[in-house]
Amino acid sequence: MTPAHSRFPAKSRWLALVVIAVLVLGFVAIYAVQAYGRYQARTTGASAAAITGQLAAADRIIFRNTALGEGYGQVASVALAEPSGPRQLSQQACDRVDATSTYLSCLRTKRGIPTTFHATVFNAQQQPVEQHPLSGVPSRTRITDGGLVATTAFVTGHSYAAGQFSTETTIRSVGGPDYGNLEDFSMDIQGEPLTAIDRNVWGVSFISEKEFYATVASGNQTWLAKGDLDSRSLVSVASNAECPSVSPDGSKMAYKKRRAQPGLAHWDIAVLDLETRKETVIGLEHGFDDQLEWLDEGTLLFGMPRAGAPGDSDVFSIKAQANATPQLFIEHAWSPSVVRAAQ
Repeated sequence: MTPAHSRFPAKSRWLALVVIAVLVLGFVAIYAVQAYGRYQARTTGASAAAITGQLAAADRIIFRNTALGEGYGQVASVALAEPSGPRQLSQQACDRVDATSTYLSCLRTKRGIPTTFHATVFNAQQQPVEQHPLSGVPSRTRITDGGLVATTAFVTGHSYAAGQFSTETTIRSVGGPDYGNLEDFSMDIQGEPLTAIDRNVWGVSFISEKEFYATVASGNQTWLAKGDLDSRSLVSVASNAECPSVSPDGSKMAYKKRRAQPGLAHWDIAVLDLETRKETVIGLEHGFDDQLEWLDEGTLLFGMPRAGAPGDSDVFSIKAQANATPQLFIEHAWSPSVVRAAQ
């Protein structure tokens, strides 16, 4: 019997492959053009939020502006004393942002053919001081006063609720060492080394210029782990914890805690007292998927997509105590960071 592949000459097979490749590239180009068109539609016209001029360099909240119209996607700020007041817009467009009084970390999707992803650090004068490419869709970032910056990107997938995804989380210092991918650090999970090929790390929260907390995941399990840059190590301290955030005084840790239920992923808020190890869980009716930010020692901030408004979101506040309920804090906002004026 004649082998099946011999009935199709090599030239015909190559032609078929070329046709398939052209069709795939065509679909990719159409998707990119449509995505760019949707983005352009969000950024034109009058803004849905009140915009003001330059704010004084006082205590403020910096965030991604998601109000449709002028300034959509740009970094914005409001006075800490008046979060619902007019916002100032910068010239930086970011998908995810974190800031201190000295630096701002901006993760951005640059739409085009092909679409690319970048991380840029700006100084207090809003001038770029460092930039590097990201391996995928921006997800999380944190930066310190000293310029230690962590970034997380989705290499595959685009949501922590999905069953299959892969992240790349790196830490580097502005003008200093690059500590590389945290998956290359040694991992001690509940007293045993973790070497599984499916391990992931995301959601860094710095304790100092050398130590941090992060999420470590493998086999559908997650752990809160403490990291050390000098020893290049991660050691677990709690289970079922994601996207940690250390309180301003360093005494507490807030994070996402996945609810044990079938179906779609649902995360509540948990707050861990790092001295007593007491965990307080704050149940959320609708859940959330964000890295928490501390407004003060007793209040947390987080973002939530706005129902029925693709691309828009709001920032909510919630007391770090049992039975607390979220309160709308900043409309049309995402990725908040609290910045206090340099002393």
